[in-house]
Amino acid sequence: MNSQNKYQVGIVGGGLAGLTLAIQLADAGYSCVLFEKNKYPFHKVCGEYVSKESWNFLERLGLNLSEIHLPQIKKLNVSSPSGKLLQHNLDLGGFGISRYLLDSKLAEIAKKKGVILLDDCKVNDVKFDGMLFTIQSSKGNFTSELCLGAWGKKSNMDTKLARAFTLMNKKDKNYVGIKYHINIDFPDDLIELHNFENGYCGISKIENDTYCLCYLTDSENLKKCNGDIRQMEKEVLMKNPFLKKYFTEATFLFEEPLAISQIKIGYKNAVENNILMLGDSAGNIAPLSGNGMSMAMRSSFFLNKLLIDYFNKEITQKELENKYEAFWKTQFKKRVEFSKMLQKLLKNKSLTNFTISVLKFFPFLRNTVVKSTHGEPF
Repeated sequence: MNSQNKYQVGIVGGGLAGLTLAIQLADAGYSCVLFEKNKYPFHKVCGEYVSKESWNFLERLGLNLSEIHLPQIKKLNVSSPSGKLLQHNLDLGGFGISRYLLDSKLAEIAKKKGVILLDDCKVNDVKFDGMLFTIQSSKGNFTSELCLGAWGKKSNMDTKLARAFTLMNKKDKNYVGIKYHINIDFPDDLIELHNFENGYCGISKIENDTYCLCYLTDSENLKKCNGDIRQMEKEVLMKNPFLKKYFTEATFLFEEPLAISQIKIGYKNAVENNILMLGDSAGNIAPLSGNGMSMAMRSSFFLNKLLIDYFNKEITQKELENKYEAFWKTQFKKRVEFSKMLQKLLKNKSLTNFTISVLKFFPFLRNTVVKSTHGEPF
């Protein structure tokens, strides 16, 4: 850490977007400080399926994925609430890896490359005086020429910045995410998505013969069950015969479920108060797309190129902001909004049953849906 706590870039949030961008900046020779409120390694609510489009990118950063022997996922099964099953082969596919392992590995790489990584450090506020950002944290105040927001689905910083999506809108649904790690007899190359009333649950293999079971539900489901997660799983999720089988046969490895609440699906803006937003901080895609992690990394890949142009004085700060906002809208906004539409569709049990029945007989429609939520390797 330098004596003045002054850096070219300050990144608030040490998830995939923040970590991968910090590593790229270090590779390019720029000074960077990254703040993460949790202590590495730690678990996060996440489906832990990564589109294969990100594989080469992660390896270029210094993470040798091949050595970890991760499951390669090539098949997708989707069930309706009543148990109708749709099967589909994934052309590009993906791989399974826990956030506990992935984030901690990237954090190690970042520190080795010179990133000042402050974990167990909460950012309380960010102020911009027109020249420099002041980042107020639990480990002191820091200044940076640029500030990037990579704090994820929700943060106290969203409220501090008075971002539009934090203002209550009765039309916008709040969701609750729940994650477990389990042991179960399940194919290595398969990811499944099982719908239930007002929600859906995914299951796929990660490292070390462990499986991730993660679901998203309308918060109303939990309210109807008096906030009791176990009761909701019995009364709502297990009406789907596939989920009943998994919840009754699996060995659950967490003492308690990992949970996150007040999730909102949709586009949020890629630039707020001169802060450049990455990943879920810019737009929260519905987990059913299975591609939020790759979007986070792709946004860091593109933003890194713009930051190099900025520091080389080829573009101004305003041009940097405009170009990045345009990139996000072009690359991701439609994808996020499409996932939001799918989210609403799945809320209707009858419509979900009908849609899955139709898609079973039209492979080209299935391919269209999958491709609309995934990108090309970068």
